[in-house]
Amino acid sequence: MNFFLKVALILLAGALSLAQAQESLEIKIEPADATLKANVEGTIGPLAGRDATALAQLAPSSAKQARAALEALGYYEAQVKTQVLLGKGKQPARLLIEIRPGEPVRLRKVAIEISGEASQLADFYRLDDPLLQVGAVLNHGAYESAKQAIERGAQRYGFFRGAFVRQQLIIDPKARAADIALIYDSGPRYRLGRVIFPPLKPMSDDFLQRLVPFAPDTPYDAQKIADLYQALQNSDYFTNVQIDAQPVAGTEQVPVKVKASLRKARNFSIGAGFSTDVGVRARFGWTHHYSGSNAHRYGLKSELAQPKQNLSFWYEIPLAAPLSDKLRFAGGYQNEEIAGSDSSSRLYKLSSRLGQKLESGWQRTLSLTWQHEAYRRGDKTGISNLLMPGISFNLQKMDNSVDPSNGYRLQFDMAAAKKDFLSDANLLHANLLMKGLYSFWDRHRLLARLQMGGTATNDYTSIPSSLRYYAGGDQSVRGYDYQSLAPKNDKGKRVGGRYLMTNSLEYQYRFAEKWRVAAFVDQGNAFDHLEIPSLKTGVGLGLRWISPLGPLRLDLAHAMDGDKGFRLHFSMGPEL
Repeated sequence: MNFFLKVALILLAGALSLAQAQESLEIKIEPADATLKANVEGTIGPLAGRDATALAQLAPSSAKQARAALEALGYYEAQVKTQVLLGKGKQPARLLIEIRPGEPVRLRKVAIEISGEASQLADFYRLDDPLLQVGAVLNHGAYESAKQAIERGAQRYGFFRGAFVRQQLIIDPKARAADIALIYDSGPRYRLGRVIFPPLKPMSDDFLQRLVPFAPDTPYDAQKIADLYQALQNSDYFTNVQIDAQPVAGTEQVPVKVKASLRKARNFSIGAGFSTDVGVRARFGWTHHYSGSNAHRYGLKSELAQPKQNLSFWYEIPLAAPLSDKLRFAGGYQNEEIAGSDSSSRLYKLSSRLGQKLESGWQRTLSLTWQHEAYRRGDKTGISNLLMPGISFNLQKMDNSVDPSNGYRLQFDMAAAKKDFLSDANLLHANLLMKGLYSFWDRHRLLARLQMGGTATNDYTSIPSSLRYYAGGDQSVRGYDYQSLAPKNDKGKRVGGRYLMTNSLEYQYRFAEKWRVAAFVDQGNAFDHLEIPSLKTGVGLGLRWISPLGPLRLDLAHAMDGDKGFRLHFSMGPEL
């Protein structure tokens, strides 16, 4: 027998079996009510495979179950009739249940009251369920849900001595009325004690306490315990994190005990990647994750690719809020050949950066950078020395770090230099990056990007290659080669622009769990003058695979300007 015919027969048999299961029970409600019908069917359960005799034996209990299902939704006067219908031919017998619900019981009085300290806590319990309003049809599930919500609130917010003073549901079927009384006395709210860490040398207890996102004697909130767990997990210091936070009888305190092990102090990493922008690249890194009582970090990292090679070192000091506030010193060397041009750069850099997370959620970084750069642009060479204080702001929100569905990223940075103050030029250098991701209709999403940059100076010829702008490539304007869009000198060689503007709009459709197709329009250029620039446009189609490390992107893009050719782009990394 043909393989596909066998599969079809198996599927047909399964469909017939399911149909028989559904036909064994028939419920008719007059007037029709889908909610009541679903509740009755769910209560009685499947009756498949039973003959007429078995169905007749089940009829009385099924009628009782139907009445219970109706009463749960407030119908106490229901008329329920059962009848076994014999099947004709190969049709199975079925149990018919005919229901007339009658008039429902409605809520006459609803008293839900919270006393004690919890009465001052707005988030403890909100009486906003329309099923618990006077005049609503009685719903036993809503009543039980209200009790459970109050008990959950007590557990979350630390009212461990709380109890119901009164919990009553009084039903008068003859009057078609019901009264609800839920009176809860929360008692005192427990408070979080000082977090107790095991010995985790060389870290001091003072440093470990700075990792705790709440102060001792803070009112208990289970979310704060979850925040502590996440803080320790995300710190990159520990493994096997466990937290024990149980109230102690006879007190109003919740001791918090942490169990954790330190990760290995040092590690060496090696990696490789590929993109059409820079080709094959290799990465190396060595990190010492904690040193001394305040867990200073330091390390080395290097990246090698055909157009760019760099080597850098860094030293990081955690501050009062160690996970977000840090002082970082760094230095390094970078050699870069600007693609498709006679431009190159050898850059030496030293920097200090103070990063702090503001109450608004923005990450602010103050920096001071000194750089020495030897560069070549065409037949011109130069040496640049710049001392640049700077500031940057970054805000990133997303619902998933690997494959977000919605989110955005805002980033702004600015740096300046003053001639004769350890600098060869006056300049103000600024960049803006905005990205947004919005998903809709389950499988559809839009990804937008806007990037702008510019340099204000009275001597642009002295601006080194590292501070000039180029557009084109995987992360810029697809359809054009990496760094191929930029002003040219009189010999036709790209020398970089004073300003930059790129934007992109991409539509993605998920056709399988880990796969998406994409259609996009990119536009942008690097230019020297502020009048309306000539922006280059690229359009194309792409394929996305969501790997465990993030999206892998393969795009075929068409340049709408210039040689109007097609280019293949491959890259990987986060969408935002």
